[in-house]
Amino acid sequence: MAFPKVEELTDLIRPVTDARGFDIENVKTVKAGKKSQVVVAVSGDEAPTLDQLEEVSNELSELFDDAEERGTVNFGAGYTLEVTTPGIDLPLTELRHWRRNRGRLVKVGGETFRVGPCDEATEQVVLIVPVKKGEPGVRVVPISDVSGAVVEIEFNTPPQTEIELAEKSFGEVAEDSTTGKDDK
Repeated sequence: MAFPKVEELTDLIRPVTDARGFDIENVKTVKAGKKSQVVVAVSGDEAPTLDQLEEVSNELSELFDDAEERGTVNFGAGYTLEVTTPGIDLPLTELRHWRRNRGRLVKVGGETFRVGPCDEATEQVVLIVPVKKGEPGVRVVPISDVSGAVVEIEFNTPPQTEIELAEKSFGEVAEDSTTGKDDK
């Protein structure tokens, strides 16, 4: 059997992560000589704890060992398994990424926004446009139209007006805005 493809490993891993309510954000394999490295990044609505990551790692290790014994995967002369979280540099590409980062600053194409509420049905997100003085602006955009968004680390306390907007429901914010335009 050949070295496992990422898609095969993802299918093998999915029941373990699904059972815990985690999403697989990335699976990476590196064949390094006789040994192999498998890195699995998982996330959830609640960030996984170190204990949970250890439990997933132990389950996946058993799963991989069993699959190797059955001959369904071949890691060569063994493997190193790393189970981690994706970190803040994960690009926001899925609705769940936006929902999980509500209230945080994101950088999109050189501009900075605060993530507001999402509309699950239409897969739109409210982007709050920070302003130095006055009220923040609001943009309602389809998530599919936003590319390259990443979370920005914020050291200062966010303005209360931005936090209040981010905490409102999608309907409350969207009805007061014009889609795709700043409401100033």
